[in-house]
Amino acid sequence: MAELKAPVETKDYADGWITERKGTDVPNFLKLCYVVIAAGALAYFIYYMYGEMNHADRGVLVRQFNQMTQSSPGFMYFVAALIVVFAIIVVKFALSKFHED
Repeated sequence: MAELKAPVETKDYADGWITERKGTDVPNFLKLCYVVIAAGALAYFIYYMYGEMNHADRGVLVRQFNQMTQSSPGFMYFVAALIVVFAIIVVKFALSKFHED
């Protein structure tokens, strides 16, 4: 007779749309994705903090707009700091050891 396999224990999230086997860890490629996405968000924000000022066509208009609206560098760096804090939390969560509920 065929051997009976023990049923696999699963956890359901989002009313069953997401399931996971108990005891599994986050895949390494996904952990790397967390780091890359957080770093990319910070780099994008820093690079385009005041718009595309060096663009061949729009650069002059962007510089004039920034001069007229008086962008706040302090606020921009505060938002960048929030991105860094978020990135640190996400990376810490992604690289932490798996624990059972």
